[in-house]
Amino acid sequence: MIGIFIALISGALMSLQGVFNTEVTKQSSVWVSASWVQFSALLTCLAIWAVFDRTSLMTIGKVNPRYMLLGGIFGAFITYTVIQSMSALGPAKSTMLIVIAQLTVSWAVELFGMFGVDKGAFSWRKLIGLLVAAAGVVLFEWET
Repeated sequence: MIGIFIALISGALMSLQGVFNTEVTKQSSVWVSASWVQFSALLTCLAIWAVFDRTSLMTIGKVNPRYMLLGGIFGAFITYTVIQSMSALGPAKSTMLIVIAQLTVSWAVELFGMFGVDKGAFSWRKLIGLLVAAAGVVLFEWET
């Protein structure tokens, strides 16, 4: 149950962050905005680490495989693409497409057991659920 609650909070925060970042971009530039997002995230993480964790920062050097350390680079491009898509499509359409893309890629990673994730079995139910979600985007955007 706690996982569902945390996932819902995460989705809400991602949507709000996209709106905020898009507005900051309008008053600065996309890379200034993205830099601020990443910098303020770093400061927040360091503050939370200092209060609650204190695991040695050097443990990051033990991460294997090394390509797993690319998450921060993904984060920079996530920030950029969310800002650009929200600016071009608006928050609702952008978020729906982002969620469909997340669901599709996440299921593919699980289905093929990529990046150390346990391989999952193909399920028609999951495929139908993905297609229903995509159809929901079409219905949501349908102009009468």
